[in-house]
Amino acid sequence: MASAEATILVGKKPTTNYVIATVMQFNAGSKRVILKARGAAIARAVATAVMVRDRFMPGLVEIKDVKLISDRIATGGKERYVAAIEIVLERRG
Repeated sequence: MASAEATILVGKKPTTNYVIATVMQFNAGSKRVILKARGAAIARAVATAVMVRDRFMPGLVEIKDVKLISDRIATGGKERYVAAIEIVLERRG
């Protein structure tokens, strides 16, 4: 059995890859899956959460929490801030 919580880092791969990974985590026994993304991948994380909730596991999964974050990144001696998101999906029941 998988742990009660899993984290998926959303990046540049197609949205379908993250949807399948999320569904697999729930099918493996996870009660909660957290999708994390930064910058341009935020839209892909939101699309993943909505697709899992509405198409792949309707009535079984709900979006429990959404956290908006500003990550500080140091690159080349400069600091910059990048928008980030954490979407918490929980299995009902």
